[in-house]
Amino acid sequence: MENNGKGSGFAIGELREMAQIVRENNLTKLAITQGEFMILMESKQEVVPAPMVMPFAANGGFAQSAPAAPAPAQSSAPFADAPAEKVLDGNVIKAPLVGTYYESSAPDKPPFVTIGQSVKKGDVLMIIESMKLMNEVQSDIDGTVTEILVKNSDPVEYDQPIMVIK
Repeated sequence: MENNGKGSGFAIGELREMAQIVRENNLTKLAITQGEFMILMESKQEVVPAPMVMPFAANGGFAQSAPAAPAPAQSSAPFADAPAEKVLDGNVIKAPLVGTYYESSAPDKPPFVTIGQSVKKGDVLMIIESMKLMNEVQSDIDGTVTEILVKNSDPVEYDQPIMVIK
């Protein structure tokens, strides 16, 4: 707004000073009232998420993380009604990255594997889509698929169990 000479409003110099105060102090809002006039200045502060770094092994795949140390024992009284965590028997195949699980290469194609199917080392087990990239996950062992723990198109987290091979 310009100072219209009637003694009301804000002068350009005042607006610049206010903008400088907002910038220098990393403010998100500044509201000032002068007579009938009020000015509200807002700055857009971009929130930049921290980059996710995936360990990449020398063999061309994603590195497996070391198992986490067990949590200290706590009283289970508040969680007495909670179901016990299922123990997975066999080789657990975990998501190598965050994304979306797909059981086949396309909606009209058959799944890569089904429960009871034998797989060999190097067979494609699933696709994990992450950032519009389709990442094939291959078996690192020979065996039989005994459980598939997620449904097609489910979001998965890094290191989340996806299937079990015995």
